[in-house]
Amino acid sequence: MAKEGVKAREVKRARIVAKYAEKRAALKAAGDFIGLDKLPKASSPVKLHNRCKLTGRPRGYMRQFGISRVTFREMALAGKIPGVKKASW
Repeated sequence: MAKEGVKAREVKRARIVAKYAEKRAALKAAGDFIGLDKLPKASSPVKLHNRCKLTGRPRGYMRQFGISRVTFREMALAGKIPGVKKASW
């Protein structure tokens, strides 16, 4: 489980990226790299990192489900993900 502050920071970054997306695109199209440099560093989409929606774990993220591999395994074993069952051979 990630710290609440770390999860909140990631949400804040996502909000800032959305806020400056249009302005950033316009500056890039115009080739105004000095103007781009004056924008907040957190407004770059590269700064975003995928995190598990339930636990906030940054690693082992499964894009298709939006959760980490650990959470996926727990939910699959509990039968909470439809169509997914544990292989047994």
